[in-house]
Amino acid sequence: MKVKFMGAARAVTGSCFIIETAKTRFAVDCGMHQGGAEIEKRNWDVDIYKPAQIDFFLITHAHIDHSGLLPRLVQKGFRGPIYATEPTGELIKILLLDSAHIQEVEANWKNKKMLRNGQTSSAEPLYYTKDAEAVSPLIQTKTYDQAFSPASGIKANFKDAGHILGAAFLELFIEENGTNTKLVFSGDIGRRHQLLMEDPSTVSEADFLFMESTYGDRNHKGEEDSLNELAAAISYSYKNGEKIIIPAFAVERTQEILYSLHLLSMAGKLPKDLPVYLDSPLAIRATEIFRRYRSYFDEETKDLLKTGEDPLGLPQLKFSSTTAQSMEINELQGSAIVISASGMANAGRIKHHLKHNLWRPGASIVFVGYQAEGTPGRRIVDGAKTIRLFGEDISIKAKIFTINGFSAHADQEQLLAWLGNFQSKKMQIFLVHGELAAQEKLASLIKERYGFAVDIPEYLEEIELQSGAQFAVVKQPMKIQPPLNMDSAFNDLKAKIDYINNVKQNIQQLSPAKQGEILELLKDIDGNFNDIKSRLL
Repeated sequence: MKVKFMGAARAVTGSCFIIETAKTRFAVDCGMHQGGAEIEKRNWDVDIYKPAQIDFFLITHAHIDHSGLLPRLVQKGFRGPIYATEPTGELIKILLLDSAHIQEVEANWKNKKMLRNGQTSSAEPLYYTKDAEAVSPLIQTKTYDQAFSPASGIKANFKDAGHILGAAFLELFIEENGTNTKLVFSGDIGRRHQLLMEDPSTVSEADFLFMESTYGDRNHKGEEDSLNELAAAISYSYKNGEKIIIPAFAVERTQEILYSLHLLSMAGKLPKDLPVYLDSPLAIRATEIFRRYRSYFDEETKDLLKTGEDPLGLPQLKFSSTTAQSMEINELQGSAIVISASGMANAGRIKHHLKHNLWRPGASIVFVGYQAEGTPGRRIVDGAKTIRLFGEDISIKAKIFTINGFSAHADQEQLLAWLGNFQSKKMQIFLVHGELAAQEKLASLIKERYGFAVDIPEYLEEIELQSGAQFAVVKQPMKIQPPLNMDSAFNDLKAKIDYINNVKQNIQQLSPAKQGEILELLKDIDGNFNDIKSRLL
């Protein structure tokens, strides 16, 4: 059989692995590529997936970096079943509709901007709402540990990954030419003792393991430390009469933050007069799904619910569903907690809240999840002094908190502990869903501690697997990014600067009004330059 790495190869987004046997061609996950513009171009080039030739999908969980390209694949001809757990199936439906809405809004915004500039309007969304709606009838749900056969010679089983509601890792048993091979795809492995979720299940045998490595180079802070740091951020801005802005993924992270605020309230560390706004229609709908699937919660949460406590509710919690309600939050005087999507600050209402609060010295920006390379969240976390939002350079004066203890991903030691349950000493490991530095560190520790063979595949690399044998690369990998012609861009920029210098006297002879217009245009160029500098920090 062959496996092709369509994403999450030396990166943390775009998870998709196409598996081809003698009789069947299918895929595990179908994630959207997120990050810089070059990475996101991959979302448009889905012909390389050959959508109409994919027999079925197995989706580990609902996050967009694992499911977000499904509408695009349906748009381009995929018609097979999509297998997932029950909560994942429910969450996928609302996440994809929200994603389609964002695609349509952004395309509409680009078209209006082009028309205002006298250009031909040509922007289209990656996919439409109708494409997201077309995914729903294809979803077939399963429960944990309910083995099923999606095709002849293939048996699949979802096991609890402890990551988000309904998240699973996948056991695949493939019979081919009289040989049985077991593959395990980890999906995203959750951290132990996470609020709401059960600890990850374990597995002891596999021939090949495709394992996530998001936090392969670091360990998280303890849960108590994370709660205390969140309390410190709240206290800091509450005393200053400013807002606490929390970019949070709508699924799982938002619910865990609500739970954490409930715990702080019970401990007397959340001011009772401090309003908490959940400003995300998607997160509100996702929270409703969480409430419907309480049977998936861990025992501690179930016990809390039995006492009448609501870990997903607070007396001062307010839901903001409409755009008008969201705008009112930014007009509000005084301190408030604002939880809004997206978690990496690259889309949605959170960008508006950052624009209104990043420049305020008394405000707090609390990052509670992974920030991928190329995203605004990553630039802020990495120490940028300014960031460009909606065409304006925003000075970063707010206090920045990064609390990885809220991550839904296992950290380095937790990944190693989960791996320690495998008894197949000849198992081959492929590290996926991680940045290269984290993967190299984790690979070194795996070899040292367990002696497993470890490989770090690249984007579009294709390998051939045979039980009991060394894998073979059948297609050379594609580099993460093609070489960019920077010299040409620099020479073009220099020529334009030389032109401005040459016509400087002509500009000074213009009327003050026209000089003012040119000065404003030059300020826009200066803003772009500052944005470049922030990426070099």
